[in-house]
Amino acid sequence: MHKIHLKDGKSFDCEAHESLVGGAIRNGVFLDHSCLKGRCSSCKLKVTKGETQPLSGELGLSEQDKEEGYILSCVHKPSSALWIDAEDLSAYGISKYKTIPAKIQSIEKLTEDIVRIVLRTPPTIKKFFIEGQYLNVLWGGIKRSYSIASTSQDAMLELFIKNYKGGQMSAYWFGQAKPEDLLRLEIAHGTFFLRNQSDKDVLVLMATGTGIAPLKSILSSAQNRDKLKAFSRVILLWGMRTQNDIFWEPQSDEVEFIPVLSRETPEKRYVQDRLLELGLDFSRAVIYACGSNEMIEQTKGIALARNLAPNSFYSDAFVASD
Repeated sequence: MHKIHLKDGKSFDCEAHESLVGGAIRNGVFLDHSCLKGRCSSCKLKVTKGETQPLSGELGLSEQDKEEGYILSCVHKPSSALWIDAEDLSAYGISKYKTIPAKIQSIEKLTEDIVRIVLRTPPTIKKFFIEGQYLNVLWGGIKRSYSIASTSQDAMLELFIKNYKGGQMSAYWFGQAKPEDLLRLEIAHGTFFLRNQSDKDVLVLMATGTGIAPLKSILSSAQNRDKLKAFSRVILLWGMRTQNDIFWEPQSDEVEFIPVLSRETPEKRYVQDRLLELGLDFSRAVIYACGSNEMIEQTKGIALARNLAPNSFYSDAFVASD
């Protein structure tokens, strides 16, 4: 057992065999995380004192990151007492996930390879989540993660699901799933949600594909209304192939919605390319990006090189399932 010290003065005990994120959650402490597989970099943090050991590979970490003392806390275990540059997020209301039953209410085809799934949960069971988080669907011995597109005030859960050729769950969603099918859900996971950042002027939300789901949830939430109004500009960049792929638009005139269509320009252009054309003072901006890991890493590099503060970039990368 090792004591883990956070920069906000809090601490927790972590077993020598468990990950830092796992030990934190067991103690009711929540560190930034997403995939829990060492493939994205949402859980990246700096160890300022002490030693850790990797539990598995760290695909979401560069060699330079490692040299500078950064680790992916979802796949690192402590080998001594630790002091880490991280804080507890429980003040935002985040809590440990629960496993609950759900039935499919409806299935709607949105594009050639994306469906909208609406799930109904028992009215006696509370389905708590923060807008931006994801859930796991358990079916037939398979577990898959999907961002929640609805808000915590909605009666039902909404998911946007893409068809991946050869995928086991894709075969279910696009060939077998029907209304009233019984599923089990782990709700909720992740730390991708709107933070309190009153010192910033511009909020940039960026998505590729079904990465629009958590951003829709964030923008649609009544609980985020005051946070969103605090920004002088709220910009949503969504990367898809063609105009026919755009299946949702924000309903607020206060959101600058910019679809970026890679197949409808002479040269393929992506959301990270369009970001550079906005004329932003990145030192006064905060960015939330969800979707492909390539987009997220490129966007982060572009923004940090133009004076975005390191603590003003939040991401949720969609990584391949095992």
